[in-house]
Amino acid sequence: MERDKKIIKVSIFGIIVNVVLVLFKALIGIIAGSIAIILDAVNNLSDALSSIITIIGTKLSGKRPDKKHPYGYGRIEYFSSVIIAVIIIIAGLTSLKESIVKIINPEEANYSVYSIIIVTIAIFVKFFFGRYVKKQGEKLNSGSLVASGTDAISDSVVSLSTLVAAIISIIWHISLEGYLGVIISLVILKSALEILKDTVNEMIGVRADGELTAKLREKIISYDDVLGVYDLTLHNYGPNNIIATAHIQVNDNETARSLHRITRKIMMDIYTEFGITLTLGIYASNDEGEYGEIKKYLNEVIKNYKNIMQCHGFYVDEEMSNISFDLIFSFEELDTEKIVEEIKEKMTKKYPKYSFEVILDTDISD
Repeated sequence: MERDKKIIKVSIFGIIVNVVLVLFKALIGIIAGSIAIILDAVNNLSDALSSIITIIGTKLSGKRPDKKHPYGYGRIEYFSSVIIAVIIIIAGLTSLKESIVKIINPEEANYSVYSIIIVTIAIFVKFFFGRYVKKQGEKLNSGSLVASGTDAISDSVVSLSTLVAAIISIIWHISLEGYLGVIISLVILKSALEILKDTVNEMIGVRADGELTAKLREKIISYDDVLGVYDLTLHNYGPNNIIATAHIQVNDNETARSLHRITRKIMMDIYTEFGITLTLGIYASNDEGEYGEIKKYLNEVIKNYKNIMQCHGFYVDEEMSNISFDLIFSFEELDTEKIVEEIKEKMTKKYPKYSFEVILDTDISD
């Protein structure tokens, strides 16, 4: 895939940049006796390793679906991000340990003009490189690249603090190496924990992006025969593999032929425009006249329950003397079954001719 090729290309570029920075910073740190610069080099080394993992993860996630994994291997990218976060955490803890030792046993570093110049150049390289990688990650919808880019931008800030400490050491002969190392370590750990948190949330399953669901609803409702869009659910099988389901409301006098035409058109258009595989269900609508009055009364009853967010799928089956509808409750409501029974009791009292069938829906998307 073209996306995978671009991710790998950016990652290879990242490996080259970070390896060069590691060599220069490690050399300067050893010569100057600066724990802060050496830890900065170690941080760059972990970034290079992260890029290697990103490449491996991208390669594996690009494997074709098979019988055992019919949805493909896209979620492997999330595991790549977790591994990257763990590597950064290890680097941060190692840095923290060495920095504390430096505070207990302080030694003044010996900086040269050349070391200051190289550290300054490294700051600019890392900052602009981080912005580039993060932008590419957002463009390609790659969590691993976004994580690497964010980490690189944080590294440039850390390097800037190292430069400030070096200047203070040269001018006032005050050693801030150990204290600065602690700050660097904490920044590294914070960055890693944020990456880990975001990735784990994606793996568990988070609420669908509100902007995307709004666009999908707007697109589906734009078709003449569609009266409403409900139960939109997005299933994420990797950053570039989304499967969606939804119900559309249509008039109950539509034929099987017309429904086939409507749903087929919508599903093809959604895939073409958004790259999303959509499966549609149908809600038949007959809420006019006498049935409209029943629906109006139902809405009046529902108003008494603040945690009911929506009622949809209302349909009167005259032959079966049955009325069905769906209710969406907020996650704050803990006793949904009790409320449903109360609503059914009120509706039955008002319209004893009918039985009432209620389906509980979840507030999955905006």
